[in-house]
Amino acid sequence: MSGLAKYLIENGCEVAGSDVCDSKYVQKLKKMGALVHIGHDAKNVPENCVVVASSAIRETNPEMVRARELGLPVYHRSDLLAEISRQGKFFMGYSGTHGKTTTSGLSSYVLEKAGLKPSYVVGGIIPELDTNAHCQDGKYFLAELDESDGTIVKYVPNICVVNNLEADHLDFYKNGLASILDTFEKFISKMPDDGVVLVNNDCEASKSLHGHKTMTFGLSDGADYVAKNVVYNEDSTVFDIYFKGQFLTDLEIILKGKHNVYNALSVLASLHQAGVDLELVKPHFATFSGMGRRFQKVGEFDGISLYDDYAHHPTEIKATLSAAANFKNKHVIAVFQPHRYSRLKNLWNEFLNAFDNVDRVVVTDVYAASEDKIEGISSDKFVKDLSEKLSIPCEYIAGDMKEVAKKLFPTLKNNDVVIGLGAGTINELGKELLKLSEEGIKVVY
Repeated sequence: MSGLAKYLIENGCEVAGSDVCDSKYVQKLKKMGALVHIGHDAKNVPENCVVVASSAIRETNPEMVRARELGLPVYHRSDLLAEISRQGKFFMGYSGTHGKTTTSGLSSYVLEKAGLKPSYVVGGIIPELDTNAHCQDGKYFLAELDESDGTIVKYVPNICVVNNLEADHLDFYKNGLASILDTFEKFISKMPDDGVVLVNNDCEASKSLHGHKTMTFGLSDGADYVAKNVVYNEDSTVFDIYFKGQFLTDLEIILKGKHNVYNALSVLASLHQAGVDLELVKPHFATFSGMGRRFQKVGEFDGISLYDDYAHHPTEIKATLSAAANFKNKHVIAVFQPHRYSRLKNLWNEFLNAFDNVDRVVVTDVYAASEDKIEGISSDKFVKDLSEKLSIPCEYIAGDMKEVAKKLFPTLKNNDVVIGLGAGTINELGKELLKLSEEGIKVVY
């Protein structure tokens, strides 16, 4: 939502809105000239405006109620993004269950650094650019295409990357993966005749998609774009890329983990298909440090390292923690904030199997988002099941992130690596731990 607001302001629109709390996103919008209210109130709604809301906003929200009373046009955020994408630029979309924020951000970043002036709206802050959206006069428009609520069918990109597909958002997709595949088939069926769909050939679900010009990428032979000779160094990963059996280019990235090889490969493939000069963009892959909240180091004190990651699906958690295996002679602590009761319920067993490569697991209260509680689904119960499965310490810490930090801090030791995992308020954990360290409290050595 903040990215869309930025894009509108840069197009000369007058923008107002509200959020439940203040944040860096709110502050950036205020500096750009937006009027932002903290808290939802009917009085915030002007009598002559267009209202745009996310899926998290219910019809009972006082501002939605007021908008309906005034007879104002009310659009979902996907309607606005779709309208922006139809403004005459070459539209490149990045989708899939995992990796869409990283791939859309990486693609936007390398085009920006190459001087091609892309326009973009992505789902996270690109650290080196310090923004999640920008409107410019270049040829390309790039966007992260969210499938969580089925609205992906509203977009018609020229090129689309499908990173992978698996069961998620089961509160919406009642028939699981089958429903997701049906939605994606409908989505790509609307693409232009010369449109290109790039799918992960190593993912059984995504490679089953068909229709239009489908091309593949992967790490195994048989794909149109293949990453070979992958070498994982301490500070970088290097590999060669082959297109239809012929060497295309080599590539270096500083992102960690096998999943980021897939991410970089898919981005380069999409740019190649878009006709971008690869020599212009290739050097910048090696300077992209990742999206905000993607294995992001947020602080360090007394020999303790703090990381924050948006991972909130079992596969994402496993990918993040596999990258954490590179920490040698470190004690890795995963602090997991479950995101949505429905996701925890539907993927319970998958979550139980997600915590490899760590020495300790801490689970906080569920971040409900817009959901109501589900009877029998709780963090306490999850930890009990997890403790029976793992031979490492597993514990439940209740309360907000300030309380979690207070209880966690005294247990930390030199050489600990704390990784916060989740899509809710877990990003505050590192800040709270750093505050405690600044108060002069010493940790155990």
